[in-house]
Amino acid sequence: MNRLTFKLEKRLTPSPVMVFIIPLISVLLALLLGAVFLSFTGQKPLHVYSIMFGESLGSKYGLTETMVKAIPLMLTSLGVSLAFKMQLWNIGAEGQLYMGAFGASFLPLTYPHLPIYLMLPGMIVLGMIAGGLWALLTALPRAIWKVNEIITSLMLNYVAILWVDYLVYGPWKDPKGSNFPISAPFPDAARLPGLGDSRIHAGLFFALALAMILAVVFKYSRWGYSIKVIGSSERAARYAGMNIKRNIYLVMFISGAISGLAGMTEVSGIIGRLQHGISPGYGYSAIIVAWLSKLNPLAILLVSVLFGALQVGGYAVQLEGVPAAVATMMQGAILFFVLGGEVFTNYRVKLVSRKGEELGN
Repeated sequence: MNRLTFKLEKRLTPSPVMVFIIPLISVLLALLLGAVFLSFTGQKPLHVYSIMFGESLGSKYGLTETMVKAIPLMLTSLGVSLAFKMQLWNIGAEGQLYMGAFGASFLPLTYPHLPIYLMLPGMIVLGMIAGGLWALLTALPRAIWKVNEIITSLMLNYVAILWVDYLVYGPWKDPKGSNFPISAPFPDAARLPGLGDSRIHAGLFFALALAMILAVVFKYSRWGYSIKVIGSSERAARYAGMNIKRNIYLVMFISGAISGLAGMTEVSGIIGRLQHGISPGYGYSAIIVAWLSKLNPLAILLVSVLFGALQVGGYAVQLEGVPAAVATMMQGAILFFVLGGEVFTNYRVKLVSRKGEELGN
């Protein structure tokens, strides 16, 4: 008898149509899964979704808050996308963001009387250096001893978060802060300028500029080509004379520095001080944004706005008795479906007929 079986066949080149459609389907399936969950909890999915996206995208205030959430997502996503291009799994953007916030806070808390033309550039540089050096702690064992960077970068997140907590509960705690874990407020010279009377700040321009730069680097530069080759095959890259260790150090440092810049923009552009819990998980969401964007820097800008809207909408639906964590659940569902969709992007499913023998009793 003939038996029909399914076989996965590797595509020589991923279908451009599938590359576009799979992320879109992933988002739709995540929304469908969320609708099922909401139905089981007694909620009306369409009503909840209308509130989520209406509050985050349907008003001037909602759009402003969405962009405020999108800016650190853009920066951390751009940072991890650079590492992912070289198959370096930097899962430490959250910790690098915290270290960037720490580095940037040093100047206004230690030298509060610096003029703005020294204060802001100094904060940017220190924030990026702190984030980059934190990422190097992952790059060093990866380059020298082949230590898995997923584990080290993930564990360093907790160290960075607890380090910032130590500072705001201890040496940098504001004596006038009513015992809250916050530092003294930054002087005006340490605040990023905003757009008009909104909370959107100059960090948006940092993200736009970096996205353009990375898009050009990935597509047109020799270094961008080296990153792709090393990520595809270290053996081929070594045969071509590429310095793999140096590129691991450089890519991870720049990846961490960009995430560190996200920390700087948060404390300088939004919070105005260092405090406990400066990030609701931007560094973790950045992983999903980067994958959903197919590591395309320009697509990252758009997807970050979508995820910013999810976060703002998640807070809005709390008034309806729906926990804000539903937005986090949807982000996880999107990642799940995106990773599952990678199978159909890189492989085609074929139905194969095979001859088989009927088994006796």
